[in-house]
Amino acid sequence: MSLSVGDTAPDFTLPDSDRQPFTLSEHRGSPVLVVFYPFAFSGICTGELCQLRDDLATYTDAGVTVVAVSCDPAPTLKAWKDEQGFDFPLLSDFWPHGEVAKAYDAFFDVAGMANRGTFLVDADGKIAFTEVNGPGDARAQTGWKDAVAALAS
Repeated sequence: MSLSVGDTAPDFTLPDSDRQPFTLSEHRGSPVLVVFYPFAFSGICTGELCQLRDDLATYTDAGVTVVAVSCDPAPTLKAWKDEQGFDFPLLSDFWPHGEVAKAYDAFFDVAGMANRGTFLVDADGKIAFTEVNGPGDARAQTGWKDAVAALAS
């Protein structure tokens, strides 16, 4: 079952790259951009997350917390975060494998990885924007930015 705008975002708690828990519901009161991606250190994922890093002020200036989620283990995410200088949490959906991605209908069963799913969760915990692309389909981030701007207005 896919999530639609207006649906309640599934709550989750995942460890970040430093193995510290991040719980979505603890961020109620401000929006959260949840970005699923297939694998750390892969070409398209690196390009997308580097663009997100470079445009991070677009989101943070609007009060949006940004998190990126993959099925990679936390140590892999730590190495990638340090290498790329990401200033937002990288969350590990490693075990139970892909359970959060599955809850967001953003899991690619055939390869055991997350698809490129993007969900803007508003301050009330409702989905304000959703987009799910296949693993090889890079996302245009203009839709995310437009959704953030719409929340701010």
